Amino acid sequence: QVQLVESGGGLVQAGGSLRLSCAASGRTFSTYAMGWFRQAPGKEREFVTGISWDGDSTYYADSVKGRFTISRDNAKNTVYLQMNMLKPEDTAVYYCAKARSQALAVVTWFYDSWGQGTQVTVSS
Repeated sequence: QVQLVESGGGLVQAGGSLRLSCAASGRTFSTYAMGWFRQAPGKEREFVTGISWDGDSTYYADSVKGRFTISRDNAKNTVYLQMNMLKPEDTAVYYCAKARSQALAVVTWFYDSWGQGTQVTVSS
């Protein structure tokens, strides 16, 4: 079982940037795709971005395309989310998740390990 711990959340003004990190335990991290999801108050958890096991493929929700960048360092068992040009509507708890396979997916049920989440708040 892979354990995931997110960090890097906080309060930022609109237009600012944050970098989230997700540290994973376990030797099998590098063999699975990873994803970032977010959940705002009163809303369902939604897909933000995902990255394949080797980092060669990425996919972004339309709402963050061009502003967010996902990356991973398999040597450090860590996946990152660089968030630029943040907007108030990006405010949410952000979760890191491990996919069930090497393939990318945008649905929550495809991910079988989740972090505890980190709060991102963007003020206007």
